[in-house]
Amino acid sequence: MDFNFKEEQLQLADALKRWIARDYTFEARRAIVGAPAGVSGTAWATLAELGLTALPLPEALGGFDGDAVDMFVVMQELGRGLVVEPYFATMFGAEFLRRGRAHDALLERVAVGELKLACALGERQSRHDLRDVATRATPAAPDGDGWRLNGEKKVVLHGAQAGVLIVSARTAGAQRDEDGITLFAVPADAAGVVTRDVRMLDGQRAADVLLRDVKVGADAVIGVVGAGWTILEAAADYGAGLLCAEALGAMDALFAATLDYLKTRQQFGVPIGKFQALQHRMADMYVHLEQARSMALLAAVRLAGDVGGDQAAERRRAVAAAKYRVGQAARFVGQQAIQLHGGMGVTDELPASHYFKRLSTIELTLGDCDHHLARFIAQPGFYDDEEAA
Repeated sequence: MDFNFKEEQLQLADALKRWIARDYTFEARRAIVGAPAGVSGTAWATLAELGLTALPLPEALGGFDGDAVDMFVVMQELGRGLVVEPYFATMFGAEFLRRGRAHDALLERVAVGELKLACALGERQSRHDLRDVATRATPAAPDGDGWRLNGEKKVVLHGAQAGVLIVSARTAGAQRDEDGITLFAVPADAAGVVTRDVRMLDGQRAADVLLRDVKVGADAVIGVVGAGWTILEAAADYGAGLLCAEALGAMDALFAATLDYLKTRQQFGVPIGKFQALQHRMADMYVHLEQARSMALLAAVRLAGDVGGDQAAERRRAVAAAKYRVGQAARFVGQQAIQLHGGMGVTDELPASHYFKRLSTIELTLGDCDHHLARFIAQPGFYDDEEAA
């Protein structure tokens, strides 16, 4: 299996890296995070100009047919630059629409950067279980064709910045059943949609979304009524894969910053990087980082080759394993970096603390380590593999 990136992918990564170094510096990012909007329209326009909003979308809709490995390259650089724009939220939402195959007009607007998306999936009681859906969708009759949505979604990434929300709602079944979940594309300005925007620990924006008797047409359904779990699970795996790539970029940058600090910080007349105990800790960080990189790349390859059937089973296992391993590495690398920086590591003026906050948030998004470890163990064949070993 060839894990070398293509020349086009490397060129895209280089272009993105140069833009971040020139226009999205750490100080520029701090200004964006501190502003009322929390995002930059100029930065979003640049991402669209670079073709990143079109990258994973079908060529027939103005996209470039990019796969998960192409997106891995992009997300890694965005993680390295601590970019807080709603790119992940929009590409995550676009995966639902792409798999639903019924909202081409929305995807065309996403491709040119005209439309941002957000995924309203989690609820107060659901934690990491996306099957736990209490939000209800009921037929709008006798008022006419369509549906009425009622419920509340929590911590919707960039929910207040989106033009369309991807909402999971229950049209049948019990609260935790896979069957009976239906996905909807809901205009964010629809009557009855109420959002409360907040800034999270890592500087990213999120919103609580209240749905009060929200009326949508029958054409708002993504996929098949009552059979949304297949799309939801596959899209969530795709999103988790993107987050793994972003975490790798952040860990790369944090590792490099820590190494540079050890080479320049003086104690007893020598750089502290001369001390063997600290060299051992850096070596441990490097091992965690490279193991996480291998797992994240494997997950990206599995996502790129996912066409259902056996490939879907491989995708589930690879993504669960990657999210678990990357989450472990993010925690270890982040904690070690903060300790090696000393008191400086927790200051707002130093990038190290911001990387650690972002890594901590990624670990909790779309399933934490415990969730994905349990998910990996629950995959068919796990205990057979154990017995064979």
